[in-house]
Amino acid sequence: MPHYVAIIEDAGEDDVSMWFPDLPGCISGGDDVEEAMESASEAIAFYAQELTEDGRELPPPRTLDELKADPEFADDIRNHTTVLIEFPPPADAAE
Repeated sequence: MPHYVAIIEDAGEDDVSMWFPDLPGCISGGDDVEEAMESASEAIAFYAQELTEDGRELPPPRTLDELKADPEFADDIRNHTTVLIEFPPPADAAE
């Protein structure tokens, strides 16, 4: 299964946001990291649906090392926590 790298940022006192370098404009969030991670696959699903409606597909995910080598994202990755989000999520995750 593909895994997309997500960058976690504090969005405020009690908020966390998460964004995906390979999926411009796709974000997830929550009151804490756990909540943001729980909604991340859903955020990717909505993003994929929008792309499909436009006749496009999700881009293939890059590895963390590939993103570290990209000057556009190197500082973000160095200065924030990153996680891997599996998409589509495993079937047992919906239970």
